[in-house]
Amino acid sequence: MPKKPKSEATRKPQSKLKTYQTSLGFYDQAVAAPSMKAALAAWGASSNLFHQGAAKETDDPDIVAATMASPGVVLRRPVGSDGPFTESAQLPTDLADGEAKRKPRPNSKSKPESKSKPKQRPAEGATKQSRKIDDQDARKAAAAFEKEERRRDAARRKEEAAIAKERAKERARRDKAVATAQATLDAAKREHDAKAEAIEAERAVLDERAEAEQGRWDKQRKKLEEALRRART
Repeated sequence: MPKKPKSEATRKPQSKLKTYQTSLGFYDQAVAAPSMKAALAAWGASSNLFHQGAAKETDDPDIVAATMASPGVVLRRPVGSDGPFTESAQLPTDLADGEAKRKPRPNSKSKPESKSKPKQRPAEGATKQSRKIDDQDARKAAAAFEKEERRRDAARRKEEAAIAKERAKERARRDKAVATAQATLDAAKREHDAKAEAIEAERAVLDERAEAEQGRWDKQRKKLEEALRRART
């Protein structure tokens, strides 16, 4: 019997997103991601910023709300500021003075506890409804993160393809220049070999003539020396 397709309830649940924060260069950066590894990939970090103490998970409600509205998108704000996180943050205003002055950021853990009235426990039906809405929002946020991650991967692949294409063009230009230089060298060597061969041929003829002349002179010298000897006697 053919297998029945899995229902929505039996499908593998998507990872719940968390908000992570770090400081890189002139900006504080935050992103909603399912894990620290995914956050590091979104930031383009080459080392584990969490192990180095340079990154952390944050539960600041303003930061969480901003990142959950754009899962997987890296949001920024000028380093040391306490303004909102956005996709296009401005550089620190006092960067021209040589250094961005860091403003103390409030620590959510150090806030004094407000002496408010104890919250009433919600009804069981309301709790289930709220949990259902939270699960739906989490699934939507996770899906949005995966979409952003796919977009980022596609952009990276496009950039890598462009770089590879440019490198191929440069390699083709270099190979053509090498081939031209090699052809010129080979032609010059052939010309040199032909001239050297012709000179060697001429040298062989001259050597033969010189040897014949030496033989003729040896014979003539012997006859003349014999005639001189007889004349002296």
